[in-house]
Amino acid sequence: TLGTQTDYRDGEAQTDPYSPEYVVSSGSVPELLTLATLTWGRGLPAGLAEVEMIERAREKRAWEATLPAMDNALQIVKRRKMMDDMERKEWAFREQEIEKLQEVRLEVLKKLLWRREENRNELDAKRLDSHWQNHQKAKEEKIKKIQHDCALMLRKLIAKRKNVMGKLERRDIIKEYTDFASQTYAPLSRIGYFPDNRSERYVVKNFYLNTFAGLCELEASLPDSVTQVKIKAPKPKCTTTKTGFIKRSARLEVELAQVHQ
Repeated sequence: TLGTQTDYRDGEAQTDPYSPEYVVSSGSVPELLTLATLTWGRGLPAGLAEVEMIERAREKRAWEATLPAMDNALQIVKRRKMMDDMERKEWAFREQEIEKLQEVRLEVLKKLLWRREENRNELDAKRLDSHWQNHQKAKEEKIKKIQHDCALMLRKLIAKRKNVMGKLERRDIIKEYTDFASQTYAPLSRIGYFPDNRSERYVVKNFYLNTFAGLCELEASLPDSVTQVKIKAPKPKCTTTKTGFIKRSARLEVELAQVHQ
């Protein structure tokens, strides 16, 4: 009924399956001993390749049992021919295995090359994108500079056009004060005037606001209704009981009046 917590994972505490001791009787060769090269993690649990290897070993043992004895010359020739045929079959099977391995390696190599090509294309796309963004920024900056230079030249041409003949004109004060876009109302900083400079001259200086005596005199001149505010409690719109609760009928009347409005 109690649980325990260990310092190790199950995967770390797991060991190889237990192989008990065995004794081989004389005169017998168990088939299981032919698979002693297979261990846990190296062929076990058995897959399709291991099953095919076991089947080929069984066929080879069955073929060895059918070999003729070496009694005379004819049996020896027949045995040698059978062994040559089996050797050719084994070489053909080995060639097929090598071809399969080469195909698998070729597929892996194709995948690696394709992945490397994709990575290279992605890097090239990022590099081209960064170059394009840099060119776009340079283009926008150049366009802004051209527009600024164009506005500057237009202002110069307009100023030259006003006085084509080079005659001196007197200042028309009435025209300047009637036009709210003139230099009198909206001077430009490019002609040497900065409206933020000497801004303290626009500050309002008042005796009643900047001195304590002025504040006292201003407060004494105000009526009592300004300094002493009287607030009347609003009357409830709904009919209430003595305990202060709103009647249900009054609440319904208020809701109906709101819906009617």
